[in-house]
Amino acid sequence: MGVFMSLATLKPLTFMLFPILLYLLFHVILCELRRVRKLSSHGPPTYPIIGCLISFYRNRVRLLDWYTELLMESATNTIVVNRFGAPRTIVTANPENVEYMLKTNFNNFPKGKPFTEILGDFLGCGIFNVDGELWHTQRKLASHEFRAKSLREFLMNALKEEVENQLFPVLESLATSNEVVDLQELLRRLAFNMICKVSLGIDRCSLDPSQPISPLAKAFDMASGVCARRGAAPLFIVWKAKRWLGLGSERKLKDAVEKVHAYITGIIHNRKKKINQGEVCSEDLLSRLISAGHEDEVIRDMMISFIMAGRDTTSAAMTWLFWLLSSHPNIEQEVVKETEFVEGEMLNYESLREMRLLKACLCESMRLYPPVAWDSKHAIVDDLLPDGTFVRAGDRLTYFPYGMGRMEALWGKDRLEFKPDRWFLEPDKEGGALKNVCPYKFPIFHAGPRVCLGKEMAFIQMKYVVASILKRFELRPIGPDRPVFVPLLTAHMAGGLKVLVRKRGAEVKL
Repeated sequence: MGVFMSLATLKPLTFMLFPILLYLLFHVILCELRRVRKLSSHGPPTYPIIGCLISFYRNRVRLLDWYTELLMESATNTIVVNRFGAPRTIVTANPENVEYMLKTNFNNFPKGKPFTEILGDFLGCGIFNVDGELWHTQRKLASHEFRAKSLREFLMNALKEEVENQLFPVLESLATSNEVVDLQELLRRLAFNMICKVSLGIDRCSLDPSQPISPLAKAFDMASGVCARRGAAPLFIVWKAKRWLGLGSERKLKDAVEKVHAYITGIIHNRKKKINQGEVCSEDLLSRLISAGHEDEVIRDMMISFIMAGRDTTSAAMTWLFWLLSSHPNIEQEVVKETEFVEGEMLNYESLREMRLLKACLCESMRLYPPVAWDSKHAIVDDLLPDGTFVRAGDRLTYFPYGMGRMEALWGKDRLEFKPDRWFLEPDKEGGALKNVCPYKFPIFHAGPRVCLGKEMAFIQMKYVVASILKRFELRPIGPDRPVFVPLLTAHMAGGLKVLVRKRGAEVKL
């Protein structure tokens, strides 16, 4: 009887203690999870099966800033993103990790099939969309051509002709009529003409804003836009299904790619005919590759890659720089002064290389608004990054120039300010030497074995165009105080950059 009474007394006591014991158990588990969380990389809220799909969807229109915020919270500036419908992704703004991916263990981090599949319909087997031996062969070939002095001279002549005969008349007309123009679109047309001249040896686009863009440029826009949306899609299976069915944007992509392929293939055949007839060949890349005896499809895909890389990157960088200079008139005046030492002379390769402040301004602009906001690789085998982040075979590793430019650990508390002085060894000394900034801290032109072959040409082109415009004209934005940065395959300014053009002074001549 006493035993039964004890059990009877114990039963309600057990029911009373159970919630307390359950609470304590959950508290211990939660503390352990928090402890593990502190030891690992930060990341978005993640749930079983769907991963961070909810947070990703909520932040899909501000992915850049969302990732940047998460990276800033992480002690290692690295996060792990698990999302349903996409491979496990490691996003990093840590220079040591970037160097490990792009150089130290380069062979374990190719672009990978998931990346090349997104761009494969458009870029084919071009140098920017292949790995392994095929990449190595094209890289060696392109590297030889880019080092040629004759190509540099061809670029300078093309710049002079395009700026003096095409750009200046348009700007003069706009200054006279006091008409607002979209500077971003004007610079995109200019950059497209330049890359078509250097790569294909042809003129393709009128700079007159009242004229439509060329069919080739329009097809490039459509193809690159659809490919960018593929990469940002919450579920990859959606665009793959649309491609299989030939629907919507995937149908538009197919049509655009067919137009690009047909157009460039036609140019290749015509150029081959001229070469075979013994006509004098240009120094453009197409003529060089044909003369070297490469197959038409290889040449076509390389040309598409070069145009894709050289068109929107330089125009985006210049667009953001002009906006930043308009917001910092004192710095703009200093840049104008720097161009005065070549007054009465033509801008040439040597004088452009001496424009250190202008280069610092370009670097600072690209730090804040990189033409390529992020780039990804895919791990072949399990690995371990320098910051301790474990990498699984098949993981996507994304290094993040946009976020890197906003990390206090890399650029200081004034990281969000436009300060070209930070690029000089002695910031207060005019005409001082520029710093050799680590390319893995500032991977705007990639780094390691795949570093951009056209880096020097890009700086020369941007310096020439910016210096030429600033010597003759003032550009004053008309529109929002802070434009929106949009990251597609190459980034751009949402809605363009509307400006009024004014002559800086008749006494200033180029």
